[in-house]
Amino acid sequence: MSGLFIVFEGGDGSGKSTQAARLVEALRTSGRTVIATREPGGTRIAEKIRQLILDPQNLELSDRAEALLYAASRAEHVHHVVRPALQRGEIVVSDRYMDSSIIYQGLGRGLGADQVRDLNLWATEGLRPDLTIVLDVPAHFGLERVGTPDRLELAPREMHERIRDYYLQMAASDPSHYFLISAEQTIDAIADSVRSRVDELLALHA
Repeated sequence: MSGLFIVFEGGDGSGKSTQAARLVEALRTSGRTVIATREPGGTRIAEKIRQLILDPQNLELSDRAEALLYAASRAEHVHHVVRPALQRGEIVVSDRYMDSSIIYQGLGRGLGADQVRDLNLWATEGLRPDLTIVLDVPAHFGLERVGTPDRLELAPREMHERIRDYYLQMAASDPSHYFLISAEQTIDAIADSVRSRVDELLALHA
């Protein structure tokens, strides 16, 4: 595949959606063909699964069912949106991907990182991002930015703090594929750093 797959990850309220939109705008302005998408979601069926997962009324949803629903949504997303775009040579920018499940369900929910990783690798036929941008923000700070919380954001703060630590560990484990940046900076400063790192990736891909 000749395209590039770029993912934004981080805790709730870290500004992923804002920075993903800024990057998409910058890349399109420079003449690149870009697909902007998100997870869970990105297709009609995947968006229905998103509504089910995030609905605060579904607090009884079991942890394993939650992980399976995320994987099902991701399988639809990759099959219908991400992989076809990459095969056309386009850039895909996604707000969340597989690492979210590994961290939230595998580690945060205690289902096992390896088990959730294997499930999602099967669901996506092994598709990994070329670059994952991790926006780091203290859990309490990020949660203060959230408006009306969804079902995942209603999890205990201790879980959100652990999730932040897991993201930091993941980014440190593979700096060639992860770009860690503090989300406590201004929106413009973050966007500039992200664009600089993506420009490096584009130069290597040229």
